[in-house]
Parts: sequence; C-alpha cells; structure tokens
Amino acid sequence: MKYEWLEEFLLSLPGVEKDFKLEWQWERYMIRGKLFAAVCSPSGMKDEAYNGHALVNLKCEPRMAELYRAEYPEVLPGFYCDKRNWNAVLLDGALEDGVLREMCRQSYDLVLAKLPKYVQREIAGEKKD
Repeated sequence: MKYEWLEEFLLSLPGVEKDFKLEWQWERYMIRGKLFAAVCSPSGMKDEAYNGHALVNLKCEPRMAELYRAEYPEVLPGFYCDKRNWNAVLLDGALEDGVLREMCRQSYDLVLAKLPKYVQREIAGEKKD
C-alpha cells in the first residue's frame, strides 16, 4: 500500500474506533458505530477495476463523489456500498496525499454531522450542559 500514513491518520480523528469485519475482510473505521472508512483488498471479482487492488471506501456527498471520479482515475464508485454516496480510492494509484486526506476528512465530517449533537459535543471534548 502506497499510503502508509492512512491508518494513523484515520485513527487520529477524534472518536474513531477500528474493527475488522471478518466476513468481508474489511478494516472498518467508525464513529460511534457509524462507518466512515473501510480498507479492503477485493479478489475474485468480475469487475477488474476493483479486483486485486487495495482500496479505501469513503463516504462522500453525491455531487462531490462524481467530481472526484471525473477528475481522478484512482477514484471509483464505492465498492460494495451505495455508489451515490461512497467512493472507492485505489491505494496503489497516484492520488496525491493531500487529496486523499481531504476525502478522508470529508467522510469523517459527513458521518459526525449525522450523530446527535450531544455525541458531537462529547467527541469534541465539550462538557454536557
């Protein structure tokens, strides 16, 4: 994998938990049980775009998802996720580190924003009222 910093970056975001989904062979990164990133290496797939590539699935606002796919060949519709709201980034591609970091941060922010306000405050380190 080209992006050796990826796991450290994902785990550095406040409130992130990691687990391994054995059935899917996915390293999952979540906020309070809500997925925002998943790293996997699909094999035996009919679709060669994903087959044999390490990738990270990231949540994305639908219009931005399309823009990323149009601009970067390493960004594909989400693997085994809702392709309107998720992108798959090939981790053996040439996507700039800064772009991947921004995509990870956007995914995190989208999921965090959907959590209850009290949970958002807890994650931000604020005290309960």
